[in-house]
Amino acid sequence: MTKKWTAEGIPSQAGRRVLITGANSGIGFEAALELARKGAEVILPARTQAKADDAASRIVQQVPTAKVHTEILDLAALASVRSFAQRVAQKFPGQSLDLLINNADVMALPKRDMTEDGFERQFATNYLGPFALTGLLLPSIKVKQGSRVVTLSSGVSHQGTIRFDNLQSEQVYKPMFQAYAQSKLADLIFSQELQRRLTAVGSPILSTSAHPGYAVTNLQTGDLGIGISLMMKLMKPFFSQDAAHGALPTLFAATAREAVAGGFYGPDGMGELTGFPKAVALAKGALDLVTANRLWQESERLTGVSYSDLHVAGEFRS
Repeated sequence: MTKKWTAEGIPSQAGRRVLITGANSGIGFEAALELARKGAEVILPARTQAKADDAASRIVQQVPTAKVHTEILDLAALASVRSFAQRVAQKFPGQSLDLLINNADVMALPKRDMTEDGFERQFATNYLGPFALTGLLLPSIKVKQGSRVVTLSSGVSHQGTIRFDNLQSEQVYKPMFQAYAQSKLADLIFSQELQRRLTAVGSPILSTSAHPGYAVTNLQTGDLGIGISLMMKLMKPFFSQDAAHGALPTLFAATAREAVAGGFYGPDGMGELTGFPKAVALAKGALDLVTANRLWQESERLTGVSYSDLHVAGEFRS
């Protein structure tokens, strides 16, 4: 790509229905806003109805013609994921979704915290929740050219390692470069393996992934611990961008005609921290087929969501 890609490059989204997790703030909100500007109908879940309604209101203020549906979803709780997927299927029956963006995540929680399902919270929210949600929603995604599943990762995925003896950080817990990095590497592995399985059954649905670089969002305003907070503070003036620019790789992966099956997109600036969307290199760990297959099987076991039971232009083969 020679010309810098911006939100102006988003093709018309009229007649398309989009579901974006974590779209009540940050890059998710900016992505939802731009898709609404282009005519998409947006399903916008958040952890509380109030947060979802507030985000929808802010979108309608800027795009009065926007069609936005609010919902409740907590990706850290499998019961919430299942309930949400059932409601989507009931409200929008049949193949009704054109685009699913797995955007929501949490970052570098200073202390190891467990969910109600017994999973480490970062691994649950950032990876297991999206894995389960995608599997449950696949029957709702239109089996046609243009349909996509976009999964958000991070540049930190390059520091990640999938340790099957430490998936829940039960042996070692380091907030950023172990637990968070592992969850975002898992997202990349998932996106790649999903594309392989879609291709194997002849499905036209694309699985792509993206990372925002260093986008200033509420992810950096939480209790990240002294070391990470100091690092973020020092980097912010020189190596960060706003959420609107951080959303561009997501929007490219979700809508650009140039985006390819299994493509991974991030900023084109130094260290992929800021800039405009470009194809970027996958973390080495995302290319290991043995790890991908084992992680997939383990994820099905942990979530109880079996992709082999689903039909998408054929049947997934385990």
